[in-house]
Amino acid sequence: MTMRIEVEIDGGSGFCFGVVTAIGSAERELGSTDTLYCLGDIVHNSLEVERLEALGLRTIDHEEFARLHDKKVLLRAHGEPPSTYETARRNHITIVDATCPVVLQLQKKIHRCFVETREKGTQIVIYGKKGHAEVNGLVGQTEGEAIVIESVDDVDKLDFNRPIALFSQTTKSLDGFRRVVEAIKVRISEDVDFQYHDTICRQVANRLPNIQKFASAHDYVYFVAGRKSSNGKMLFEECRKANPNSLFISDAKEITEPLPEGVRKVGVCGATSTPKWLMEEVAEKVKRLNAE
Repeated sequence: MTMRIEVEIDGGSGFCFGVVTAIGSAERELGSTDTLYCLGDIVHNSLEVERLEALGLRTIDHEEFARLHDKKVLLRAHGEPPSTYETARRNHITIVDATCPVVLQLQKKIHRCFVETREKGTQIVIYGKKGHAEVNGLVGQTEGEAIVIESVDDVDKLDFNRPIALFSQTTKSLDGFRRVVEAIKVRISEDVDFQYHDTICRQVANRLPNIQKFASAHDYVYFVAGRKSSNGKMLFEECRKANPNSLFISDAKEITEPLPEGVRKVGVCGATSTPKWLMEEVAEKVKRLNAE
């Protein structure tokens, strides 16, 4: 049997540094204990979560966390608000802190800005996804006072006669952030202070041009990511813009049909929350289904 197609896995896709560190921490801890609790999904990929759960990782929510005592709990890369650490101290919970260093730095920056500008009535604004774990941790640095905006449509929430300090969730798109900055600049009153801080992780931001280049170099692209991954949704949109023949899948099982006639070069890529082993499974399935 000969292959009529060439399948390439994008070397720039897969876990970012923060996720690699969190999963490494979990695997290390699970090597010496039967059960390790994790506050929220360690990564927005159900198959990777299932793999770690088979090793003894138990995913819990904040309600379950509040009821735990004398246990060991891993905090994932997204970070947590100060209230989580207070609960841990109160309940004698040992924290395995896998907060991404980029997120940790941003938390400190927001907290410092909040403390230093509070008396001036500065509005701390976070460009991000409302309810996202990272954003919840960032809002927690401001005692819950930060205003979260998801797009330029939300800038109406702001008081343009009061100072504004704008930050961004680390995984948002640079273009989206720039649009929000411009929308505020146009509306803010003269002589009112507006500071904006580009706090987008470059390891994530740099994937946009890379994934566009990768997608456009192939006839057909399988983009692999968990349905809950906001980073996955954003990267897939860029992938599809560069190559309309791009398909979003979460599992190799979703591929059931051979590729259309004429397809020769196939690309497999994914989000910062997509494990390499999953992209490899997808590539193998594509090869099997399209073997002659």
